[in-house]
Amino acid sequence: MVIHMAKYLVIVESPAKVKTIKKFLGENYEVAASNGHVRDLPKSQLGIDVENDYEPKYITIRGKGDILATLRKAVKKAEKIYLATDPDREGEAISWHLLKALKLEDKKVYRITFNEITKNAVKESLKNAREIDLNLVNAQQTRRILDRMVGYRISPVLWAKVKRGLSAGRVQSVALRIICDREDEINSFIPEEYWTLEAFFDLSGEKKPLTAKYYGKKEKKVSINSKEEMDALVNEIEKSDFYVHEVKKGERMKKAPLPFTTSTLQQEASKVLNFSTQKTMRLAQQLYEGIEIKGNGTVGIITYLRTDSTRVSEEAENAAASYITKTYGEAYAAGRTGTAKAERKIQDAHEAIRPTDIARTPLELKDSLSRDQFRLYQLIWKRFTASRMQAAKYETTSIKIDAGEHRFTVAASRLLFDGFMSVYTQEGDKEEENTLVRGVEAGEKLTLKDLDAKQHFTQPAPHYTEASLVHALEELGIGRPSTYAPTITTILARRYVAKENKNLYVTELGEVVNNMMKDAFPSIVDVNFTANMEALLDGVEEGSVNWKTIVSNFYPDLDEAVKIAEKELEEVDIADEVSDEICELCGRQMVIKYGPHGRFLACPGFPECRNTKPYFEKIGVACPSCGKDIVLKKTKKGRKYYGCVGNPECDFMVWQKPSGNKCPRCGSMLLFKGNRLACMNENCGYVGNIPEIGNNSENLS
Repeated sequence: MVIHMAKYLVIVESPAKVKTIKKFLGENYEVAASNGHVRDLPKSQLGIDVENDYEPKYITIRGKGDILATLRKAVKKAEKIYLATDPDREGEAISWHLLKALKLEDKKVYRITFNEITKNAVKESLKNAREIDLNLVNAQQTRRILDRMVGYRISPVLWAKVKRGLSAGRVQSVALRIICDREDEINSFIPEEYWTLEAFFDLSGEKKPLTAKYYGKKEKKVSINSKEEMDALVNEIEKSDFYVHEVKKGERMKKAPLPFTTSTLQQEASKVLNFSTQKTMRLAQQLYEGIEIKGNGTVGIITYLRTDSTRVSEEAENAAASYITKTYGEAYAAGRTGTAKAERKIQDAHEAIRPTDIARTPLELKDSLSRDQFRLYQLIWKRFTASRMQAAKYETTSIKIDAGEHRFTVAASRLLFDGFMSVYTQEGDKEEENTLVRGVEAGEKLTLKDLDAKQHFTQPAPHYTEASLVHALEELGIGRPSTYAPTITTILARRYVAKENKNLYVTELGEVVNNMMKDAFPSIVDVNFTANMEALLDGVEEGSVNWKTIVSNFYPDLDEAVKIAEKELEEVDIADEVSDEICELCGRQMVIKYGPHGRFLACPGFPECRNTKPYFEKIGVACPSCGKDIVLKKTKKGRKYYGCVGNPECDFMVWQKPSGNKCPRCGSMLLFKGNRLACMNENCGYVGNIPEIGNNSENLS
């Protein structure tokens, strides 16, 4: 009996890939997994020798010794070693660390990458084996070193100031600032009144009236900002005759969407499937690494999930064209489809996220996938298929109706050809067909049935959701595909941000950390600075920037800022703040401390007396409902609000800080909105300047 020895060793990151890839390569190949990173900077120290040209000091990650021992044995038996970690910067860095940890410098070592775990892709990668790309490695290494410097130098400053295990991070601190800035914008927003007017016309032979919207004067658009203006306008219009001034027909094309990148997949999965960014990435990883499909074994059903490219390989392009022609008809298949023009360099060895085989429909795989895997695969499959299809075509009708000097408009569209929308629609794609506008001709006199005037108030920018935060980070050039989900996960786990009904709210703790970072380390939380740093990392990847230049320029400024912050901290007495609450167990005056959920009251007699209770900060304003104190409170998830101390007997609560002044118009309480005061009664709309108002209601006029 001949025992066959594997000649070649392939090392992948994930154990989930081992079986699949072994099946593709046959008995000459042994496949083993590193289980992700094997070396990292030490946890107990900075791990970067700032005195010796910023050399990083790497150690074996705890628990990886056995894996490395197994890999060393496999390496000894192999003629050639292929490092097949993920096709991105981090994957390249893991390959480099494996090279160092396994001492492979004298061996025949090759780097291979595949964008999808399919037989063709894996076999093709072996034909295109190359050396490790040190530019990619250095780009990842620089990010790791910068993040370590920020985390390890700034976090102790936060501990000293706020007295608990807080953390700062290069990207997480900017993400927190973006959310805080939006919160400030919302809190200081003053709603402005505006009115809209609709006219309804009876059309002969039609059951439903034709609806037109007020535009303004014939020459220019007019906005209506008060009831008085609206009453005068309605009065004038009611006396006029209505004539159709113009009817214009046209065609409009709605382009097919681009296939998914990491960012757009996270955004769409959040909107459509209500998945967190973390959940989306976890499920996508499973679909990429391979699913057990009846009759086929384990197969990777989507391409690599961390990408900012919308490029599609020629093979996939051709497969999509023939599938669409066969399934939907020739009219639906697009020619060569474009990709998004990237303002910055995209990792173009990558492709967009797509199914590895378009013929493998979601319905076909439904029994092999969990419910959530199926829903995510269906989203990816539909989006990719749609991206290779023709645009949707609409017939548009635009009507101008004149009443004296005033103009109303009607805009309607009718779908002529559904194109990509036969497979995939997003919010806003399904436009209602308006058949009422047919038959109306220029010069025709119309019969007014009714006028409908409505009052509105402008709305502040919405709170960030995970989806809109990812979009903002991408727009601003902060972070890269692999960083969005971990960044959001971190700020939620640290309780700097709370998530309620998809919305992200800053907690009291988040405010404290953000304010400290802005005061002591303004450049770290500066959006432009962070985006510029990402551009420099791209330069390292391209080979145009030396990584040590970035680190040596960054560290001295950080070091100086930390030393100044530490010195200022020494000068500030940060003893526990004493409250006016008396400990009912031992009679001492209780002090205010910080815990994982923010501030709380604790007895200073600890450990003899362990009494603690919630801390409610009084704001010096009486509750308008019952006269007791209004205090600063927090929801279960940490979002701040102002409520009556007498709760649950009294249910008064508001999100903005009450001023204690009464509205001169309606008598309701006035709330602080930035540097103005606004009535809490939304229907009142009173706004006043703080300096003019003074400190009590008697001064209001």
